[in-house]
Amino acid sequence: MAFSPFPLFSFLFRLSTIILAAFTGKPKYTSVFLFGNSYADTGNYVILESPVLSVITIDQPPYGMTFFHHPTGRCSDGRLVIDFICEALGLPFLPPSLAHNASFSKGANFAVTGATALDLAFYEANNITTVPPVNSSLSVQLGWFDALKPSLCSTARQCKELFKNALFIVGEIGGDDIIYLAAYGVSLEEIKETYVPKIVKNISMAVEKLINEGVRTVVVPGDIPTGCTPAKLTLYASPNKTDYDPRTGCLENFNHLSKYRNTKLRVEVEGLRRKYSHVRIIYADYYTPVNQFATEPAHFGFSNGAITACCGGGGPYNFNASAVCGLPNATACKDPSTYVSWDGVHLTEATNRYIATSWLYGPYAHPPILSY
Repeated sequence: MAFSPFPLFSFLFRLSTIILAAFTGKPKYTSVFLFGNSYADTGNYVILESPVLSVITIDQPPYGMTFFHHPTGRCSDGRLVIDFICEALGLPFLPPSLAHNASFSKGANFAVTGATALDLAFYEANNITTVPPVNSSLSVQLGWFDALKPSLCSTARQCKELFKNALFIVGEIGGDDIIYLAAYGVSLEEIKETYVPKIVKNISMAVEKLINEGVRTVVVPGDIPTGCTPAKLTLYASPNKTDYDPRTGCLENFNHLSKYRNTKLRVEVEGLRRKYSHVRIIYADYYTPVNQFATEPAHFGFSNGAITACCGGGGPYNFNASAVCGLPNATACKDPSTYVSWDGVHLTEATNRYIATSWLYGPYAHPPILSY
């Protein structure tokens, strides 16, 4: 009988989660700075959009129900991957960089829900109208970082000393670019050939800019298997059974695109490593763990599977674009920890914990964040 790695992998994941919770040693990093999208946003989108939107769904219950017990601007029922990383480092949760009267002495979170790797001006110049008019792209976030620096360090030398001991995370970002392009009707093949190289290059340029600022450790996350998200499975449902992975039920065309993008990103990371051999550049794998959760969800405690949302408005995958989580006609499950997907797009706290553990201790960060 063939050996299945999943029970052992699940045990090791749970064991390392216990280790994560018990981590009390001296932190390797004195601060954390993060750039990205909704997978890491701790409140910037709500701050940006509150003056112009009457209802922001992620700022409504049941968001935050598991850990904070109220919405915090996080796209989850509780903590995000970045929250677990900060806990493991003995650091406070990162405040959103746009927060007033926040202390950024231990780091800042520049991520914004819906943020793109490519600039809004690029999409406007190409008449791609599905991109929300929120100026929060990766280059904009880097601008916010530049504006914050004088409050952190007064000279270039001081900044380099500070950033040398800080952990920087650039991503996940670029996934929303693909969402907006697909919604506009751009084929996945054109996205792959024309836009993925631009997305990857912008991420690489951001990492390079930070390295030139004195940063010595950068984490670069890849993309999840987007064909496994309830939103994609609902919006791009196919009558052709061959379009679905028979093991997971995920849409293979979107997963192939995610894998392609991740491969290109890893090649870029390798190039940066060769160019900057004195810098620790970590590729963080979102795809493999989430794909494994979809393949054998019960082995990881996800008894309600990986392709059905905990919070939603019904349908085969509990995702309904007119009744998304946070609206009155959507409801949440009783136990989000039994689901991989929280709202059809984002992950539950339980999923985020697993992923954070795999990045901190391995095996899904190369090298692991807490390896010395």
